[in-house]
Amino acid sequence: MYYAAANGLVEAFNKILCNLLKKVVAKSKRDWHTRIGEALCAYRTTVRTPTQATLYALVYGVETVLPLEQQIPSLRIAIQEGLIEEENAQIRLEELEAFDEKRLKAQQRLKCYQARLSRSFNKRVHLRSFQVGDLVLAVRRPIITTHRMENKFLRK
Repeated sequence: MYYAAANGLVEAFNKILCNLLKKVVAKSKRDWHTRIGEALCAYRTTVRTPTQATLYALVYGVETVLPLEQQIPSLRIAIQEGLIEEENAQIRLEELEAFDEKRLKAQQRLKCYQARLSRSFNKRVHLRSFQVGDLVLAVRRPIITTHRMENKFLRK
């Protein structure tokens, strides 16, 4: 089933994914299928401007632990390793309780971002009104009458 809005989102994401793969893939460009996981990981762990959060955090409620942080321990990893199991469970429960609030804030930020974009776009739009008798340039394109489109324009 064709759903135009979702199809547009898919096309937009495909463009983003292609650009990410161009940055990750070697010169031979034949190993893209082995590098797609890296590209998707980079996409999911990058902070988005509209929501001020990563996609991973919005889905799972916590920030991801990068492989580099496992090799070179960060402060966050050091704190987590020093916790006992009960403390770790308590912190995770608190994170889950704050999860809905985090999503709502991200949704509010997204609406504000979209409103800002809309205002910015509307500033550049000039409203023009025409009166009867004004000269205007009309673009008249010929109707495409290929074999595929022919049936749409026939009277029945």
